[in-house]
Amino acid sequence: MARRPIFIPDSSYPYVEEKDIEFQWYPGFAKSQAQKSIKSLHQATERSGISPILEISGKSAEHLGVSLSAFNLSINDRMSVECAYQGSKVFEKGGPYTDLYFRSSREAKTDPRLRNSGELIAFKFCGEDFPIKPQTGFYNWLYIQALGQNQNLARELKNFQGFSDIAFNPKRSINCQARAAAIFVSLSRHQQQLLEQILENDKNKDSFNSFRRIVPQEPEQGRLF
Repeated sequence: MARRPIFIPDSSYPYVEEKDIEFQWYPGFAKSQAQKSIKSLHQATERSGISPILEISGKSAEHLGVSLSAFNLSINDRMSVECAYQGSKVFEKGGPYTDLYFRSSREAKTDPRLRNSGELIAFKFCGEDFPIKPQTGFYNWLYIQALGQNQNLARELKNFQGFSDIAFNPKRSINCQARAAAIFVSLSRHQQQLLEQILENDKNKDSFNSFRRIVPQEPEQGRLF
């Protein structure tokens, strides 16, 4: 058995509820094994009264879930959210490595410079500096910006009551595309004016500051991947 969080849009701050679900885990690296685990997780979640649920990852059985993966979801019409996130990292000894913007998402995430450049100290995106706290702030903001630029996907997202990411383990990492999606859905349902304020700012830094004021300051845990 294993436990994974399901991210549920919430009408009030912090705009997302995380519910740990115990389910049957199917070990192995094959996509078919991951999809068995996803099915088991979703069935267990549905028994708790949360349905429908969307897996957001490259392992999803739904085309929508694959398209919404940070590896595939585009921002600024030229890079994936994953490439934007990894290529914007600034370290003690280097970065941002903006050449990662134009690599594949997997290449960007596994680039050795991200592990060999010292401590992460900031982000720099489109010429503007962003802080590393709150820990998930920059990642969630990028993802929500990307959803604002992909309205067809964003509309379909609103049909779900919960979101999962089978690869996300809160003991190992902190950023999660399923959490970011749940925050977006919650804001679109209950705080549309705030969401528009985030998405319609002409300057990225102003948009980020608006977002940071309305999202939770998460406890420091896991790693910023």
